[in-house]
Amino acid sequence: MKQTPKVAVVILNWNGSFFLEKFLPSVYNSTYQNIEFIIGDNASTDNSIEFVQTNYPSIRIIENSQNFGFAGGYNEVLKSVEADYYVLLNSDVEVTPNWIEPVIQYMEEHVEVAAAQPKIRAYHDKTLFEHAGAAGGYIDAYGYPFCRGRLFNEMETDKGQYNDNQEIFWATGAALFIKAQAWKEAQGFDADFFAHMEEIDLCWRLKRMGYRIAYVGASTVYHVGGGTLNTSNPKKTYLNFRNNLMMLQKNLPLSRVFWVIFSRLWLDFAALIKFLLERKPKDAWAVSRAHQYFFLNFFKNAKKRKSFSVKENKKGLYKNSIVWDFYMNKIRKFSELDGENFQ
Repeated sequence: MKQTPKVAVVILNWNGSFFLEKFLPSVYNSTYQNIEFIIGDNASTDNSIEFVQTNYPSIRIIENSQNFGFAGGYNEVLKSVEADYYVLLNSDVEVTPNWIEPVIQYMEEHVEVAAAQPKIRAYHDKTLFEHAGAAGGYIDAYGYPFCRGRLFNEMETDKGQYNDNQEIFWATGAALFIKAQAWKEAQGFDADFFAHMEEIDLCWRLKRMGYRIAYVGASTVYHVGGGTLNTSNPKKTYLNFRNNLMMLQKNLPLSRVFWVIFSRLWLDFAALIKFLLERKPKDAWAVSRAHQYFFLNFFKNAKKRKSFSVKENKKGLYKNSIVWDFYMNKIRKFSELDGENFQ
């Protein structure tokens, strides 16, 4: 009889004692049998560590020497974790008792699936999908990520329309299930991302290695979102615009990389103007800073481009512009997109 795979649920924490106190009980009460709980701490200065040590002495704590961000932090912590599967879980996520079993079962049955995610619903309105992942991530021809159940900031109500299992382009870092071997093969996150889009970059690299990424609708978690950086934070704007360009440079084929990035720079400039018109000068400056970083580190990032001997899996790529469809064609739901335009 095959042994139940070992799962390590790893929560990366940085001054998140409030979220740990609120959501760690639901995680700790998960029903999966062969499981280890780990808190990876990014040099917190609050009482996070003391809280876990006092209330959950069986939970393993791995302390980083400094705040390496989401990407670098997980890279450091997972060097010391042995398991068949890693579950990278945000501290601001409430889970349901049976949230692990369906995803692991699906991944065990589909050996080509390297990473997967559950259904992500909003904690503050549990009828809605949540921004960070919803019912699985996709990407358009210009590198804009979107989800089933969420186009830009338009969230759909969950009426069971995405209760299926589906191959997707990227799985959310809010609750990322990944086979440990695949994590090691891909060499984890790109630490230069610090935070935001590092999971999309990782999933893209896995797809270029021939793996598949999946969404499993039988598992549900509830995500607060914006726990570390508020959605209106200019630093979040900077990281999103900067990391998106870095991701495109690293992963697009040479036949597309130059014209896509050229187009994105102009689209980003339009976003900068929009921020100015909305009287958000700090966000506009964040876009400018993102472009400055991209050009100053162009050759450093170019060295990260890798070629793989297998055929890239493009499932989940949307061949049109989601920006055009959303703003010009007034499409607000994933189901309204033309299925013929998906790879």
